[in-house]
Amino acid sequence: MSSGTTQKTISYQSAGVDIDAGDRAVEALKPSIRKTTRPEVVGGIGGFAGLFALDTEKYKKPLLASSTDGVGTKLVIAQKLDIHDTVGIDLVAMVVDDLVVCGAEPLFLLDYIATGQVVPEKIADIGAGIADGCRYAGCSLIGGEIAEHPGVMKPDDYDISATGVGVVEADKLLGPERVKPGDVAIAMRASGLHSNGFSLVREALFGVGKLDLGTVVPEFATADRSQRTLGEELLTPTHIYAKDCLELAKECDVHAFAHITGGGLAGNLVRSLPEGMHIEVDRGTWAPNPVFDVVQRTGGISLEEMERTFNMGVGMVAIVAPDQVDRSLAVLTARHVEAWTIGEVADGGSGVKLAGGYLTAG
Repeated sequence: MSSGTTQKTISYQSAGVDIDAGDRAVEALKPSIRKTTRPEVVGGIGGFAGLFALDTEKYKKPLLASSTDGVGTKLVIAQKLDIHDTVGIDLVAMVVDDLVVCGAEPLFLLDYIATGQVVPEKIADIGAGIADGCRYAGCSLIGGEIAEHPGVMKPDDYDISATGVGVVEADKLLGPERVKPGDVAIAMRASGLHSNGFSLVREALFGVGKLDLGTVVPEFATADRSQRTLGEELLTPTHIYAKDCLELAKECDVHAFAHITGGGLAGNLVRSLPEGMHIEVDRGTWAPNPVFDVVQRTGGISLEEMERTFNMGVGMVAIVAPDQVDRSLAVLTARHVEAWTIGEVADGGSGVKLAGGYLTAG
């Protein structure tokens, strides 16, 4: 190199990572995070690890439960609409509602946000949704990570994931081992698509149907809204059942739960059944939310494909002792959860019997 040549200097910021923006994003998140704090949380945000003091006096033989998940391609809808304060609720729901299936109380959650460019205001919106979800679930948001990936992700793109930890007393652990012939399955209404199957949804509505997110769909009208757009419906947050399920397990003889996510009702309900038993589900006891009909009709999707991809209007199922049905429905109704019986566990075979056939083997 000649002495007259000036070498251009580069920095982390010139390479696309703005540390200051990241710091501002963390500061913007702190008020939302504080609203989720439980008494067991030790310290605050900013350390290398989140600390949580498990109450060892409360449990005789505690089991820790953990779950991790993301939101999937529903994020594409949020990014196109530039609305980011609801997908965090979806994220929390996917994690905590897996935890409560075994009877575990969600304790805390850590999130991960990766983006092409950190925009503090956008990160704050995402974080506010996560914090809202944690408050609905009764758990604390005790830490996380914001990662800026220039050159790998487009500036406006982001992905989010989270890991949650819960606790359940060993002798109160729920699952297939508790399920008996004659037990009754109680469905809890989904708020909509929740956070599964959006790759198929996008192909059906925007690929095949050539629809627009701003399209007003008459079927989506509610008692409060005479007009509702496709985008508004698709971004409807996932219902968080954590507190509802914990209260139900406290008040009634619940044997198992099934969180209805990817794989549909049959694919998830079978995971809560023991070998040598099946459940006969009366598909005529409910009508799926209107969005499912719109997706199926627009995309020309078979009923079988719909059933194995989407929740079809059922977000959670409780399997309870037969003498607990009325009481269970009363508990859920008091908590403003629409619930109804959909079937009964029986000896023999395996899987879930829907519309005259086993859609999923055990």
